[in-house]
Amino acid sequence: MNQLTDILDQDLDPTETQEWTDALKGVINADGTDRAHYLLERMVDETRRAGGYLPFEMTTEYVNTIPPHLEARSPGDAAMEWRIRSLIRWNAMAMVVRANRKPGDLGGHIASFASSATLYDVGFNHFWRAPNENHPGDLVFHQGHSSPGVYARSFLEGRISEEQLDYFRMEVAGHGKGLSSYPHPWLMPEYWQVPTVSMGLGPLQAIYQAHFMKYLENRGLIAPSDRKVWCFLGDGESDEPESLGAISLAGREGLDNLIFVINCNLQRLDGPVRGNGKIIQELEGNFRGAGWNVIKLIWGSYWDPLLARDTSGNLRKIMMETVDGEYQNCKAFGGAYTREHFFGKTPETRELVASLSDDDIWRLNRGGHDPHKVYAAYHQAVNTQGMPTVILAKTVKGYGMGAAGESQNPTHQQKKLDNEAVRAFRDRFNIPVADDKVDEVPYYHPGKDSPEVQYLLERRKALGGFLPQRRTRSASIAVPDLSAFEQITKGSGEREISTTMAFVRGINLLLRDKQVGPRIVPIVADEARTFGMEGMFRQIGIYAPFGQKYKPVDADQLMYYREDQKGQVLQEGISEPGAMSAWMAAATSYSVSDVPMLPFYIYYSMFGFQRIGDLAWAAGDMRARGFLVGGTSGRTTLNGEGLQHEDGHSHLLAGAIPNCRAYDPTFSYEVAVIVQDGARRMLQEQEDVYYYVTVMNENYAHPDLPAGAEADIIKGMYLLRDSGKSKGKSKIPVVQLLGCGTILREVIAAAELLEKEFGVASDIWSCPSFTELRRDGFDAERWNRLHPMDKKPRKAHVTACLEDRAGPAIAATDYVREYADQIRAFMPDGKRYTVLGTDGFGRSDTRANLRAFFEVDRYWVAHAAIAALAAEGKMNPEDVARAIKLWKLDPDKPNPVTV
Repeated sequence: MNQLTDILDQDLDPTETQEWTDALKGVINADGTDRAHYLLERMVDETRRAGGYLPFEMTTEYVNTIPPHLEARSPGDAAMEWRIRSLIRWNAMAMVVRANRKPGDLGGHIASFASSATLYDVGFNHFWRAPNENHPGDLVFHQGHSSPGVYARSFLEGRISEEQLDYFRMEVAGHGKGLSSYPHPWLMPEYWQVPTVSMGLGPLQAIYQAHFMKYLENRGLIAPSDRKVWCFLGDGESDEPESLGAISLAGREGLDNLIFVINCNLQRLDGPVRGNGKIIQELEGNFRGAGWNVIKLIWGSYWDPLLARDTSGNLRKIMMETVDGEYQNCKAFGGAYTREHFFGKTPETRELVASLSDDDIWRLNRGGHDPHKVYAAYHQAVNTQGMPTVILAKTVKGYGMGAAGESQNPTHQQKKLDNEAVRAFRDRFNIPVADDKVDEVPYYHPGKDSPEVQYLLERRKALGGFLPQRRTRSASIAVPDLSAFEQITKGSGEREISTTMAFVRGINLLLRDKQVGPRIVPIVADEARTFGMEGMFRQIGIYAPFGQKYKPVDADQLMYYREDQKGQVLQEGISEPGAMSAWMAAATSYSVSDVPMLPFYIYYSMFGFQRIGDLAWAAGDMRARGFLVGGTSGRTTLNGEGLQHEDGHSHLLAGAIPNCRAYDPTFSYEVAVIVQDGARRMLQEQEDVYYYVTVMNENYAHPDLPAGAEADIIKGMYLLRDSGKSKGKSKIPVVQLLGCGTILREVIAAAELLEKEFGVASDIWSCPSFTELRRDGFDAERWNRLHPMDKKPRKAHVTACLEDRAGPAIAATDYVREYADQIRAFMPDGKRYTVLGTDGFGRSDTRANLRAFFEVDRYWVAHAAIAALAAEGKMNPEDVARAIKLWKLDPDKPNPVTV
């Protein structure tokens, strides 16, 4: 027993207690619950002032938050809605069962939607507005495993055909008619709004979508409205750190446009969520502590008479004491078991159900299956102001599946039902399928003119149209030409700057543009000063929904910390997943809110794809548009920070995302070309791509943009310096040197060493994107393979650049060898290709020492060139040995990969 329970159990004067209780009831009857609440809070405050210990109890009784007499009544036709819900249940089940009776193992889930069908049905029928001329529309995050139920509703509405249902999880064989397993905007771009099946990402994204909608309202980019973000998740999913990781943000900012519906069927994939505890109570405490309005929806209407007659309080006591594992037993083992093991714990509770049959007891429903209770919970949620709401709805996993899986531990994996189970399902939900057809598990549609379908269509018409639906295009925003970036396309002269500084200048130049400027959303986790962005604090302000209520300590400085309700910078605190989710909300604003935005999320590159890779993949799925900027990138650029901070592989991770365009520029003009190209493609052309750009904090001088280099910069490779010796016959040995990012400068220095010490000429190639070069190469290779009779085979860009150039090629980058090795397949026939990279764990030291350690500095690059020329007979082993001695390279040093 905890201390609070001990205190509450000590009643020193029952008569006085009864008098206070009676007085409180009198206040409630005369002035209502709000007045009673006020008086209680005053009493609690007075007691605490007197030194009384009054700990805050985080949970309430294990009963519904909304008492029956305060429940809003649904205006819908209950019988009709049950009929529709039953048809949807049947078709959702049929879709999965039919798919898994075909050859092959397609998988699928029946139990998740079976438990949440009523939760979705009430929302679709009465609450979820579609975007239309009168309303911006609600955003609904559907639980991924419930997708069959959403498809089944669309089937009745006439939006999805029977043929499409039969191509569930068969998107290849369906030739465009297939239905994706889960909500995937990439695969169904006009239907699904957001991807959710990666556990925990839906709740996290939903919070930041609601956060960003308020941002747009406060900045005056959209009109204030009562639109809501609804997020459905499971109680087992709440174990994911991302699920609850940002709920304090929602409470802190009072996001009353956010509603969580947690389907508490008490089961996760392998068994109970909290077999020895109570997940609803645990979640209530978590959300209440974070400042949320919590609505517990535990018991259905059949329990109301029992609770009303529970004058002893024993039923409520048993409800509190019974753990979730036992609640599952009650549903799995039926009414007789429940009579004995639940109601049989006290004489009073046994008497409560004495007049009920075992079947009656088994039918005592949970709140999430009662449409009247669900409507009341939703009604209170949408009318709650000043705080987000979570509805904890208790349901039965596999509801309606009977002995085939209702409330059983393996229920989640259930995707096949035998004929007997299908027949029982039909009978339970009164589906008009003949006995001789049951074994076929046919879909059932009552006809487009049937009362059921007409009711469905009328409800959706009243709510503005169909859902789910997704906007694929918004207004095209004109992006300034490259000439507008002259400040960074021109060289820096003798002044040394970093590519990070160049990038920030590029953002500032876009901010000046009247069309694009308001669309820019700079985002940082907590490192704006690290990336030289503190000037934006005063210039455009940090977004704060309630403004700045204090005078900052640096108010007398030029670049003080300015928070503003209309602030443009999103400073999301030390949370990479949070900042990434904010970026995703901004990057999909064109679709969600019909307001194109261009977000720039700047972060330590090592803390990007590695830490939030699942979100980055989801961003690709949801067709996000924006810039991810990996600062202090490379394994040797961030000197001194060590193993966990130095990035040598983020470009490989970025390259795995099909619609992510990744670049590692060296010079400010490359940054300008990439930013302008990306902004044009995403804002003006409305392409569903996003950009990953790595930048460094190393300062050096930057040259002017070479004439005509723009197109090849975007392709990923251009000639930076031509030796003039590589074409035709030359007696001088020639090499092709490739590099990117900060190591390109080492490559340039290596060319000088080669010429000075060995008389070797070097063509120098800047390769801002080995990833784009790889994609281009494989596109050309595939096209040629499929067009054998074409007289003009396509050439990979790498091939076209190097085929007429003499000598071997050597590439060096600040990333693992695999990054530059991606283009090996596209080297011209016979061209030797040597790749240097920073394989191994990072470590702390100076840049010079780190580059020597990883063997990517100028001396190792020059040595690799001599060795490649010697291997081709253009030089000899003695030259290689002389290079080793001249540049003091240690042949016996440990391999950096293994130390």
